[in-house]
Amino acid sequence: MFGLFKNKTSEITTPVNGLVVGLQEVNDPVFSGKMMGEGFAVKPADGKIHAPVKGTIKSIFPSFHALTLEAADGLDILIHLGLDTVELDGNGFSSFVQEGQKVDVGDLLIQVDLDFLAQNEKDDIVIVVFPEMQNKKIQINLGEKQLGEVAAALK
Repeated sequence: MFGLFKNKTSEITTPVNGLVVGLQEVNDPVFSGKMMGEGFAVKPADGKIHAPVKGTIKSIFPSFHALTLEAADGLDILIHLGLDTVELDGNGFSSFVQEGQKVDVGDLLIQVDLDFLAQNEKDDIVIVVFPEMQNKKIQINLGEKQLGEVAAALK
């Protein structure tokens, strides 16, 4: 009976193998100042970006450096790959999804060539933010994470 009134928790898995850090570690004031919303970042160990939740792809930027998805529970999620990577005009990025596509946790979304980013002097940090999150608390699970491990819980 009491379970009916319990706040639901949304779990967001890490979209890439690597080190989960707080947004304050992102070398960009728009993200570190949380102007785009609350969230976390990952210093990636590889360039394979996977769906952190079950949901639907809402939009993919033409340069493939960012995408938005809507989780099954309605939460909007922005995944931004690297800093100033829009300047690469899609070079170094390959998309495996399209707008309107349904995805499951762990589905491959985008692959990014981390060596190419380094050669072009671009920060490769993967940023995950919740632009329209309201009235929820977030708990970030910092540290090394593998795909499928929970990086954040929203309540």
